[in-house]
Formats: sequence, C-alpha cells, structure tokens
Amino acid sequence: MTRLTELWPLFGLTLGAGDLTLRPVADDDLPPLVDAVLSGIHEPGESPFAFPWTDVPPEDLPRNTAMHVWQLRSKTSPGSWSLLFGVWRRGEFLGCQELLASSFAETRTVSTGSWLRRSAQGQGVGTGMRAAVVGYAFDYLGAEVAESEAMDFNKASLAVSRSLGYKPNGVWRHSGGRSQVTNMQRMRLVPEDFRRPEWTLEVAGHPEAARFLGVQAA
Repeated sequence: MTRLTELWPLFGLTLGAGDLTLRPVADDDLPPLVDAVLSGIHEPGESPFAFPWTDVPPEDLPRNTAMHVWQLRSKTSPGSWSLLFGVWRRGEFLGCQELLASSFAETRTVSTGSWLRRSAQGQGVGTGMRAAVVGYAFDYLGAEVAESEAMDFNKASLAVSRSLGYKPNGVWRHSGGRSQVTNMQRMRLVPEDFRRPEWTLEVAGHPEAARFLGVQAA
C-alpha cells in the first residue's frame, strides 16, 4: 500500500530544536491547531497579521483555518512553496511557523511568518522556532537570504528578528482596511549574521522533502 509520505514527502520532514519539534501540518493536526487558535493568539482587535485572518467570529475560525492550511498545501510546487510547520513541545501544540519561498532556485531567498497561542508566548518559543526554520533554510536548502516583516507595534516579532541577527531592511505602509494604516518593518538576515542557538538542529526526512521542493539535498 502507498504511504502518505510517498504521496506528500513533506509529511516526513521533522525539525528538532531543543525541546521543540516542528513538522509540516497534516490533517490529523488540524484539531489541536484549531484549539490553539481558539485559545487566543492576540488581544481582540489588535491583529499582528497583514491579513487579519483571526478577526472573524469564533464559529468561523475552525473552517477558515482548515481551508487556509489546505490552500497553502495546494499551492506548493518545486521552487515556490509555503511550508506550514506545526510547533510542539512535550506533546502540546503551541502554534505554527511558516517558511515560504518564491522562485527559490533563482532568488535563494526565504521568508517567514508565525503565531503562538498566548499561553506559550514570552517563553523563548518564538525565537526557537524561527531559528529552526532559518537554520534549516541556510544549512539544508541552501538559502542565501531570510526575510521577515512585522507591524511596528509587534515588538515581540521584531525582538526575535534582532536576537537572531536580522537587520532592518526598509519600511512600507500597510492598509488593514477600515481606514487602518500601519507601518510594516522589513528585516533581512544572511548566513554570516545568523546568531545560532545553543542547541543543534536535528533534521529527519530532508532528502525526500528537498526533491519534492525542487532543491538539491545538502
């Protein structure tokens, strides 16, 4: 019988980062993911996301979240992809860390996005999970640049970027609708500036995932 990882090799990819485990979100992970979203990510009306996907009635969040995961998966192709990693600590689902690329073979550039349930915030988890995917991108995928951006009020995200060695890379104005305009700070990291964590990244399932993404396995 064909295994799921043969159909979608990304499901076999796992990143071990200290006490955190990251792996691409599968359908069986949707219930704990939705529970984490419903437990709260940010204060009401203070969405840190360029697309405020959490600003909907609670009864719509489960369906919208599942559809978002499926849409990201359906758009994945060699060279242009979005890897949505679930983040676990001692069996508890804490949030998601995304690693994105467009025309990766030419640009060798990745970008990131993330969220954490509020009960896991302020504990260094955000730094650990970002360091995991950036280290994977540099050391295994051959990325030459990692980019991130955050609204200027999102001090936590900007602090994570600075702690890992990112440098400011410009500001742009984002309209969130309802006459709300916010400054977005771009951040940029190159391998030689990456402040690596004390732990060593542990990777499983990389060769199969790399082939699926159109990347020569390191």
